[in-house]
Amino acid sequence: MRKNIIFLSAITILTIHISCNSNNKKDAILETAKPNVLLIAVDDLNDWIGVLGGHPQVKTPHMDQMAQRGVLFSNAHCQAPVCNPSRASIMTSLYPSTSGIYFLDPDIQESPVASKNSVMPKRFQQEGYNVFAAGKIFHNGKGINERHIPNYAGQFGGFGPMPEKKISPYPGHPLWDWGVYPERDDQMPDYQIANWAEERLAEKQAQPFWMGVGFYRPHVPQFVPQKWFDMYPMETLQLPRTIAYDLNDISSYGADITRLKHVSPTHEWVKENDQWKPIVQSYLACVSFVDEQVGRLLTALDNGDYGENTYVVLFSDHGFHLGEKERFAKRSLWEDGARVPMIIMGPGIPKGKIINQPVQLLDIYPTLLELTNLKPDPKHEGNSLVPLLKNMEVNWPHYARTCFGPGNYAITSERYRFIQYSDGSEEFYDHKTDPEEWHNAIGNEEYTNIIAKHRLQVPQKRYKILGQGSTGHESYDASEKNRYGSTN
Repeated sequence: MRKNIIFLSAITILTIHISCNSNNKKDAILETAKPNVLLIAVDDLNDWIGVLGGHPQVKTPHMDQMAQRGVLFSNAHCQAPVCNPSRASIMTSLYPSTSGIYFLDPDIQESPVASKNSVMPKRFQQEGYNVFAAGKIFHNGKGINERHIPNYAGQFGGFGPMPEKKISPYPGHPLWDWGVYPERDDQMPDYQIANWAEERLAEKQAQPFWMGVGFYRPHVPQFVPQKWFDMYPMETLQLPRTIAYDLNDISSYGADITRLKHVSPTHEWVKENDQWKPIVQSYLACVSFVDEQVGRLLTALDNGDYGENTYVVLFSDHGFHLGEKERFAKRSLWEDGARVPMIIMGPGIPKGKIINQPVQLLDIYPTLLELTNLKPDPKHEGNSLVPLLKNMEVNWPHYARTCFGPGNYAITSERYRFIQYSDGSEEFYDHKTDPEEWHNAIGNEEYTNIIAKHRLQVPQKRYKILGQGSTGHESYDASEKNRYGSTN
């Protein structure tokens, strides 16, 4: 079992079960004419939401309510634990190993493969949808969202606002900061993006719409006003569960790829400067703040004309470590770096269902095409999740695949995670007995056949690395140099 998934009450489940059995419309995907799509992206959100149980104190009532109103995918994974390649995969339904987009650049148009795919918003525009969005949908590079999204409303300040001087004592990258700032919610870009979304959902639409809402928190800098910090008093705050010497059974390459040339604070720095609790508190505060913005969207949808005919998908682009595996960052193939929240609700979607089969973010695009009665794209590498939405017991032979540069892959099934690095070293975890991934079981003969099946899912055809100069490129290059005995 994965980390303490909080199931709905038995009474609620029984009520839903009876209702579903008595009315076919409750347990089948309805054939609706031109339903709308609302895509909600949350940046750097791991499993620290109530229904996923990632942190025992987190308060996310609105995302929890959304899970009660739809389907929670408890075993969903990104295709890359970095913003740009993950979002490129979502919007093209292509793996990074197919497109060559592994790190923070390049954009989709610079990939000879990915550029041939219609990105999701453009496809829906071609199908007669009114398409509009705000915030971080694609990566936040200059002009990228404007290029790919018709009627893009802007970033509304992006990762800002920023104080004149750093709040935290960390001397590194300017985005790596945390603490109480600014004074009011309405100074936050995410609050303003939610304002924009509320206004759009209140308008009369002459066409069906595809709407993207991309929130920036809890991505660093982890700033929100004081009231969100007050929800998590420092004296009672719990740190994530960890063990000493967690890296002892991991190869030097596995450690290098998650540490070399990274801009985040090291575990040693965090401990020496007594910043572990402040970072956790700031992250939790940001999560609760963005949950409030999600709630505003759901309320606006319910109060408008489109609540009964809109599919809503909420997801995060990748996970995030807050001390697990002795690190504070994304960019890992472990559970904390790759697993993400994903919830789908809408007309005909069963309510309160939890699906544990492995799914991927690049499944969202083909799923929305089927839900909206549009033709599938044969170039897509993702799988429509509609069969699972109709019947959670359906045979689901698919694995989830995450990569950080060619040669570094995590393959995840319903119970296990297998990792293979570029140098050939491997890791294997049984989540039933080791949900925290503390003990590398790659040498356990009990799992030999299971490991072999996972190993077969590692792609042998890998597109070359495109782009250059990002921190991901530098980390990969440094790890490869160390692999061959060169100095970093």
